[in-house]
Amino acid sequence: MPLAAFPKCYLDDLTADEMPIDDWLEIAADLGIDGVEFYWGFTPADDPDELDRLREEARRRGLEIPMMCYSPDFTRPTEEGRREEIREQRRAIEATARLGGEYCRVLSGQRRPDLPRDEGLSRVADCIRELLPTAEDEGVTLILENHYKDDYWDFPEFAQDMAVFLDLLDRIEEHPNFGVNFDPSNAIIAGDDPIELLDAVKHRVVTMHASDRYLEGGTIEDLRQQEVDGSQGYADILQHGVTGEGMIDYDAVFERLAEVDFDGWISIEDGYDAEVGREHLSQSASFLREKMETYDVA
Repeated sequence: MPLAAFPKCYLDDLTADEMPIDDWLEIAADLGIDGVEFYWGFTPADDPDELDRLREEARRRGLEIPMMCYSPDFTRPTEEGRREEIREQRRAIEATARLGGEYCRVLSGQRRPDLPRDEGLSRVADCIRELLPTAEDEGVTLILENHYKDDYWDFPEFAQDMAVFLDLLDRIEEHPNFGVNFDPSNAIIAGDDPIELLDAVKHRVVTMHASDRYLEGGTIEDLRQQEVDGSQGYADILQHGVTGEGMIDYDAVFERLAEVDFDGWISIEDGYDAEVGREHLSQSASFLREKMETYDVA
């Protein structure tokens, strides 16, 4: 089971070109991990030479780039808008393959007001099914995450609720290039039991975001109200923290992963604070390595 890291604490700087990607690779190489997860917002998708260079720079540091964090919005109201999302997701799949990656995230899209559940599910499932041949051609697996909200969205995930997420999975037939990216803390934010969700999807889980969350200065009810308000990005009261120090029972998570002989990538999704980012990522990596050894999934 290989371990990667997502640069949550450096994301704004990387996306704004205020931090070179090479600097992130240098930090990651000192964490004792196996790879780094890329985010579409800082990926030079239109520069194949730069993609090749980054792939080699990662390899030179003993790292892979196995995963791409991409956020399609397949609930857009017009057919033209959804066609645009499909085209962009294809670009993400191709860039993932160019970087040597195996997994590219897909989402359902934003939970727009007044969008009926069945109509939304049909839109999303149609889009994902259309992308499967491209994923197969590129040797990439599409990973559907039980997601909360992209940093740059107005509304939370359409399939945030466990029942809707499971319904969407049922509408997409099992395919060698499609699986689940399980994020335990997102289930809590949705008001669901992450272990109950994992029990329902563990046979389709191919990657995992090892995140942990806590609420600061508010409650789950306050979070729900901010979701209704439609403000862009994450709510201020919702914080990522060091993995193992938040709400998640990681012993229960790893017990389930061991039951199904999970051997996919786990990507650390740590806190927001860049000043202590390296230290926190190192703590998260140590915690996860210990769990992997305890449950014999290393």
